[in-house]
Amino acid sequence: MPSAWKRQQVTIRRMLGRRRRMAQLRPGTAPGTLPPSERREPAQISVMRYDASDIVERDGVTLDECIALLDQPGVTWINIDGLGEPEVMARLAERLHFHPLAVEDVFNVPQRPKVEANPDHYLLILRMLRLAPGVEEEQVSIFFGTSYVLTVQERPGGDVFEGVRRRIRTGRGRLRTAGADHLAYALIDSVVDGYFPVLESLGERLDELEAECITPESSVLVSHIQDLRRDLLTVRRAVWPTREALVAIQRDESKLVTPETRVFLRDCYDHAVEAIDIIETDRETASSVMEIYLATQNQRLNEVMKVLTVIATLFIPLTFIASIYGMNFQDMPELKSRWGYPGVLGLMALVAGSLIYYFKRRHWW
Repeated sequence: MPSAWKRQQVTIRRMLGRRRRMAQLRPGTAPGTLPPSERREPAQISVMRYDASDIVERDGVTLDECIALLDQPGVTWINIDGLGEPEVMARLAERLHFHPLAVEDVFNVPQRPKVEANPDHYLLILRMLRLAPGVEEEQVSIFFGTSYVLTVQERPGGDVFEGVRRRIRTGRGRLRTAGADHLAYALIDSVVDGYFPVLESLGERLDELEAECITPESSVLVSHIQDLRRDLLTVRRAVWPTREALVAIQRDESKLVTPETRVFLRDCYDHAVEAIDIIETDRETASSVMEIYLATQNQRLNEVMKVLTVIATLFIPLTFIASIYGMNFQDMPELKSRWGYPGVLGLMALVAGSLIYYFKRRHWW
C-alpha cells in the first residue's frame, strides 16, 4: 500500500508540474515567445567535437566556447541539460538560424514527439523514459544540421546517451567517420532502445499481477493494475508518435540525411514498431488480467452467497416448526405429551437431513 501511495504522489506531482509549465505563457502571447524562467538553475552545457582522427570533449563550458567550437571542422555535439536559462538557447538559435517557433517548442513541455524539416536543419522532439516508482518521461529536443547536433534535455540527472558518448570516445562503429546525421540517428536509436528496459519491467510486473489475480490475498490488485495501465499509456504516448516522426524523416528528401543513414533509420523504425507491438500486447493482457480478477471475485462472491443461501434454506423450515410450537396455545396436544419435545426435535432433524440430501443430489452442496 505505501508503494502505491508513493506512485500516486509522483503522478500527481508530475501532472501539476506539467500544468504549471503549460500555464507559463498567457493566452494571446506572440508565437515564438520563450516562457519566463521561474527556476534559475544554470543550464549545464557539454560539448563533443570529433572527426576521424581527433576528439575534443568538455563539460561545463560557456556559451561562447560552444559557439567557437561550431566554427571548427568535424562534427560538434552540444548537449544542454535543463531549461533554466532560455537566453542560452536563444543565442544558439540566433547563431544556427533556428525558427523562433522551434525554440518555443523546446521550452513548452511536454510536446508531442514530432519532426520538423527546414532547409538547413532538422528538429526532432522525443521523450526519454526511465524507471522510478512509476514510469517517468523527459522531453529531449534534437537539432541537427550539416556539421552539428544540438540536444536539449528537460532536466539534468542522467540520460540514455552514455553509450553514444562511449562509442565516440573509443572510435567504434561509423560515428567518427560519418556526419552529423548519423550522430542524430545514434541519439534517436538510444532513445528508442531505452524504451525496451521499461517495457521489460512493465512486463514482469504484469506477469506478477497475472499470477496474483487468482489468489485470495489480492485486495489491492485493482490499484496495481490501474497503475500499470497508466504506465503503459505513458509509454504508448511516447512511442507511437516517435514512429510517425521516423517515417516522416525517412520520406523527406533533404540532403541533410544521407542514403546510408536512412537505412539505419529504417532499423530504428523497426524497433519502434516492435515496441508498439509489445505495448499493445501488454495493454490487452492488462485488460484481461482485470477481467480475470473481476471474474474471480464474482465467483468467490457466488460461492459465498451459495453457502449462505443453503444455510438459510436449511433454517427456514426449522424456524417455521419452532415458531409453531412457540405459540403456547393451551389446546396444543404436543405441549402435554411426554414425547412431544423429542418428537419435534426429531422432525426438525428429519427435515434438515432431507434438505441436505436433496442439495447433495442436485450438487448444490
